[in-house]
Amino acid sequence: MAEQQVIIAGFGGQGVMSMGQLLTYAGMLEDKNVSWLPSYGPEMRGGTANCNVIVSDNPVGSPLVTEATTAIVMNLPSLDKFEGRVVEDGILLINSSLIDKKTSRTDIRAYEIPANDIANELGNIRIANMVMLGAYIELTNIVSKESILESLKKVLGPSKEKLIPINEKALERGAQAVRQ
Repeated sequence: MAEQQVIIAGFGGQGVMSMGQLLTYAGMLEDKNVSWLPSYGPEMRGGTANCNVIVSDNPVGSPLVTEATTAIVMNLPSLDKFEGRVVEDGILLINSSLIDKKTSRTDIRAYEIPANDIANELGNIRIANMVMLGAYIELTNIVSKESILESLKKVLGPSKEKLIPINEKALERGAQAVRQ
């Protein structure tokens, strides 16, 4: 892996920023160069949110992602806004639980993952982001699942460590969704 430039986007409250933070922390744990640049709409919850994440073996020159190797989109407005920013042969992960539109691109690798449905099956809708993250790390090996889980301890904090097992299940289900 030389470099992954990722756009993660959705509504506020869908765990978009958490996904970016987890990738960034996991990259740091693995001694990679990282950047995380959040962008919020006018509201934290319900407004649009996205972040740019770069994980690289080389120094990161700018935190802005203009040509994404991957876009992870959690809702339709994010698909409409960011699918055009994925480079040729890049990856587009679509939360098909909330997006019934197909990508118009034929030059990228698109995966439709019913993240909300899988999260509901596991008993917690709030882990849909972890389903998508599991799919992403399965496809790219950008960081290890173990580094993500270690990072999750930092993001959740000690009071929420009891949520780590369900998040681990969500990561695995996301990985399974793209293996099929």
